[in-house]
Amino acid sequence: MKTETYRIKPKQSVRLNDLPTRDDGGFEKKKAEAHFEDLLQRLSDLQEMLHAEAKRSVLVVLQAMDAAGKDSTIRHVFGPLNPQGCKVHSFKAPTDVERRHDYLWRIHQRLPERGQITVFNRSHYEDVLIARVKELVDKSVWKNRFDHINDFERMITDEGVTVVKFYLHISKDYQKERLQRRLDLPDKRWKFNPADLLEREHWDDYRGAFEDVFEKCSTEQAPWYIIPAERRWYRNLLVATVMVETLERLKMSFPPVTFEPWKIEIP
Repeated sequence: MKTETYRIKPKQSVRLNDLPTRDDGGFEKKKAEAHFEDLLQRLSDLQEMLHAEAKRSVLVVLQAMDAAGKDSTIRHVFGPLNPQGCKVHSFKAPTDVERRHDYLWRIHQRLPERGQITVFNRSHYEDVLIARVKELVDKSVWKNRFDHINDFERMITDEGVTVVKFYLHISKDYQKERLQRRLDLPDKRWKFNPADLLEREHWDDYRGAFEDVFEKCSTEQAPWYIIPAERRWYRNLLVATVMVETLERLKMSFPPVTFEPWKIEIP
């Protein structure tokens, strides 16, 4: 699988309408699902090594339009990992305390400690997405935040945090299908929020905001991957593959022991 196909190069211009949402990479579903299970085992092994080494950490940023499958991706790809070494944080509207600080304050507190993987379900990018679309701040404010975010991600990278960012790419028709499904199925209605329909009215505005994010904030040290998400089995396969490749590039190893195990006899 050539994951570079989905990686956004620094300063690359992106038009989401030109990118596929139902790609399958040429895989057959059954073979892909079998390969996915192998990837999960490899990812679990790499997570154990990351935890044991305790020198570095990994931050996963997950963004998408409503109903694109963020929760499902977390459940399938990161759910099988050891919960001692993998945490998930969801960022909703800031609390009163958080509003009294700069917009990155609450983000910094949730960064992974050494040896950990942390997944952000939404993230600091909301402050150049919803803050822009809903005009919560002036244009001059959110425009400056692209540089702030790049500096922030460069700083944490220098401090040992590996950053990888995923955008789950769906069409407006697919979103309608998924929202309707939540209405039709009794056990899914709890997930439906009428406010999602108001956000849907801003579809084009959010698309434009995301395109600016990819062009301005996909860097060598913190790349964005645009994941076609309408075939969920391929979405999971692709995210897991990128995660395995990302961890393998760290060249990790288990810490050496300070004793001679062959000389120890357990009574």
